[in-house]
Amino acid sequence: MNAKTQAVPPPLPKADSSGEVKIDAETDIVAVRRAVRDAASQLGFGVTDQTRVITAASELARNVYKYAGSGLMTWKALHNGQAYGIELRFEDHGPGIANVEQAMGEGYSTGGGLGLGLPGARKLMDELDISSVAGQGTTVTVRRWRHV
Repeated sequence: MNAKTQAVPPPLPKADSSGEVKIDAETDIVAVRRAVRDAASQLGFGVTDQTRVITAASELARNVYKYAGSGLMTWKALHNGQAYGIELRFEDHGPGIANVEQAMGEGYSTGGGLGLGLPGARKLMDELDISSVAGQGTTVTVRRWRHV
């Protein structure tokens, strides 16, 4: 690109852009990845940020399937007046997380994994919120803002 050529910004997303994917089988993790990839691309995220969002979504979808057996991932476009972003919400009605603070620590796992799912998602996204009640389920919401 020469000095006189400017990059053309991607089209602005519709304010009501949203979608959902049910997570009932391990193959649904692929559907989550595909939906999030398409949404992040539509919202104008670059390849690196798309990869971050997709990786976080994959980890969180895997947690829903592994620990709760089923759940729902919803996404929606965000606009805060200054930046565009994407919000992903993962909801399940599984056993819940007994100690959220402990679960957010790297290396902690109740399922024999590496314990990088939740802390990894937190590092990949700009914001992460968790609501969990033992015996009732967990909701994890993550947001990534388009950095220009």
